[in-house]
Amino acid sequence: MLECRILSPCGILGYGYPMESFLEGIKQEPHAIVVDAGSTDAGPHKLGAGIGIVSRMAVKKDLEPMLIYGIKKDIPIIIGSAGGAGAKPHVEWTLKIVKEILQENDIEEEIAVIWSDIPKQRVKEGLKNNIIIPLDNTSKLTEEIIDDTNGIVGQMGVEPILEVLKRGVKIIICGRAYDPAPFAAVGIYNGFKPALSYHLGKILECGALSAEPGTTKDCILGILRENDFLVKPLNKERKCSPISVAAHTFYEKDHPYILLGPGIRLDLSKCSFDQYENGVVRVSGSEIDYTDPYYIKMEGARKVAFRTFVIAGIRDPLMIEKIDKIEEDILKQVEAYFKEIPKSDYKINFYNYGKNGVMGEKEPERFRGYEIGLLMEVLAKDQELANTICAALRSTLLHYPYEGRKSTAGNLAFPFAPSDVEFGAVYEFSVYHLIEVKDGLELFRIEYLGG
Repeated sequence: MLECRILSPCGILGYGYPMESFLEGIKQEPHAIVVDAGSTDAGPHKLGAGIGIVSRMAVKKDLEPMLIYGIKKDIPIIIGSAGGAGAKPHVEWTLKIVKEILQENDIEEEIAVIWSDIPKQRVKEGLKNNIIIPLDNTSKLTEEIIDDTNGIVGQMGVEPILEVLKRGVKIIICGRAYDPAPFAAVGIYNGFKPALSYHLGKILECGALSAEPGTTKDCILGILRENDFLVKPLNKERKCSPISVAAHTFYEKDHPYILLGPGIRLDLSKCSFDQYENGVVRVSGSEIDYTDPYYIKMEGARKVAFRTFVIAGIRDPLMIEKIDKIEEDILKQVEAYFKEIPKSDYKINFYNYGKNGVMGEKEPERFRGYEIGLLMEVLAKDQELANTICAALRSTLLHYPYEGRKSTAGNLAFPFAPSDVEFGAVYEFSVYHLIEVKDGLELFRIEYLGG
């Protein structure tokens, strides 16, 4: 094989893509259609709650052309991090959609599911054997934290996906996967260099975000060759440049040219990015090392609180000028009224959008606005307490008599009624650690269905 062509329809399954771009990609006769379906970018809620990142309708709309054209043309379709977080509920949700599409289109095809759920007992054993290390400032892992965690997944590398590709299965649904891995597996399976395959996967997993103008809602084609790869937009309105592709190589990394993954260390320090032809970029020089021991990243979330919040606008310049002092006074009043409730049972946060709402105390710019959007958030041990504290917070601020006020009417403009939004459970990453394994297959179970 002189080249391996991989079609990436969009940045996350359900984000959408132009049908014209997808059909152009199909014309290029790709060796695989690969789509990333998940991320932890939005935090731990989807993993903890067991729900998807995008709607069922959007996922089905995106999947149907991939499955119909892929099966018709004998092209493998690989879904990474199914359902958003890749845990059992997310994979089952995705599997049901896939089966529904196949049934509606009278297609019979074998499906491979690669489960990424890690039994809690396995994590506890790793804890006892001292083979688990934290990735960041996550609190120390304990058996109690493991028990409180809703579910734990591991980020798979290429190894289990390669096992399925060897069997010739055309529909592969992966649980939580290292984002570049499903793309890299296609290249490695077809005999191309792992370093180039992983690097291309890093670029393709976000759809056309490496093009100009960049977007996750469009298709892009990656072409692996012996000593390089090409990145080619499939929409005539987009072009890739050496800068746009190099910039995306730095995307979501804590080091400018080192990329760590399951069992690998990708070194991009010697890469070259060249304009191959109009809108198409050639990349070469990627290098890879294999790590020993082999570590898998684990992710788990646990419920820690319940949230209620209020959004309101403030336009009075006198109130805006004193907003920090007003919020401090409101906080004291609410705490005093509910003095029988321990302060450890709830937490109140004010976010003044328009005045340091994004960067907080780190904001270097002087405030020059004439209105602010106030977000009042209450986190509490149960939903009723969150609702109660939030209602008191809102009503106290609504008629708070700040100095210089010229009216006894409301201080806040509410965009919605009811004003108080009952959000529900709040989750935190309770497991965000590496676990040592013997190889990349150890934690991942493969199941073959139908066909």
